[in-house]
Amino acid sequence: MIETLGVPHTEVDLILLDGRSIDFSAPLVDGTRVSVYSMFETLDITPLSRVRPAPLRTSRFVLDTHLGRLAHYLRRLGFDTWYCNDYNDATLASICQLKGRIVLTRDRGLLKHSAIIHGYYMPETNPQRQAREVLARFDLYRAARPFRRCRHCNGETRAVSKEEVLGRLEPKTCRYFDQFSRCEDCQRIYWRGNHYERMQRLVQALLDSSNSFTLAN
Repeated sequence: MIETLGVPHTEVDLILLDGRSIDFSAPLVDGTRVSVYSMFETLDITPLSRVRPAPLRTSRFVLDTHLGRLAHYLRRLGFDTWYCNDYNDATLASICQLKGRIVLTRDRGLLKHSAIIHGYYMPETNPQRQAREVLARFDLYRAARPFRRCRHCNGETRAVSKEEVLGRLEPKTCRYFDQFSRCEDCQRIYWRGNHYERMQRLVQALLDSSNSFTLAN
């Protein structure tokens, strides 16, 4: 009944029937009052909710094919984000169910798939506004760990000495930079060049949006 009104079950965290918490299987009776609430990411309602066994507090994501730029921003912010431009609906549903990841999608119908427990529909089309929306929706401002993940493969990065990567550096990079990090998975090397300064300003602007961004209805 809730989904026929256009609300995916993944966005429901609490249902009250005449003030009593129920789950999705509860029958509806004429004359009863039903209250439906969205996910509570900043308020612990575990003692009340019967919809799911526990809220998903560790925010790990899997994104559909339309959200490649958003994946880039979330990784820059340090969030564990799976993305591949050939993930189909069945793959996304399986990853959500088996790996406990939150599906972010531009396809509202995908979130009605019974295997998807945690998901969110992205109404925004601009990638930076999408990133702000995710930060606000899941209250992730304090959880951000900028530049801790590889923007290409999502692997974790760690600081390495210049000597460890010396043989892989271009001469100018070797001459002008001394601080480096390396992806643990794909071994890509990062340093704090002009691109880093630009991304640092962008990341800071995204994190500073906590006081100004309002979620769309």
